[in-house]
Amino acid sequence: MAAPSSGGRGLTGEELLALPAVIDLDTANKALMIGRSTGYGLARQGEYPVRVLRLGNAYRVPTAELLKLLGLEKQADVGDDVTGDRTESHALAA
Repeated sequence: MAAPSSGGRGLTGEELLALPAVIDLDTANKALMIGRSTGYGLARQGEYPVRVLRLGNAYRVPTAELLKLLGLEKQADVGDDVTGDRTESHALAA
């Protein structure tokens, strides 16, 4: 997946929350505002700030872990059930 074009800056919160479940290392580097060489070096040394998956010759980063590091975790709506339908809460009469 290519990183959204945002002209030399990191990604916005909105862009981060729109990312798929797993992203390439270049996109993660952009989100963390670190250079490509630094990011790949950290990944090779096992020192990247979040877990990096090595899939063949490719590095992948779980987006949930990146969002957690950045304090942007996606949160499920408490009123949603498993199907995504809103459940109604009824106040009990005293």
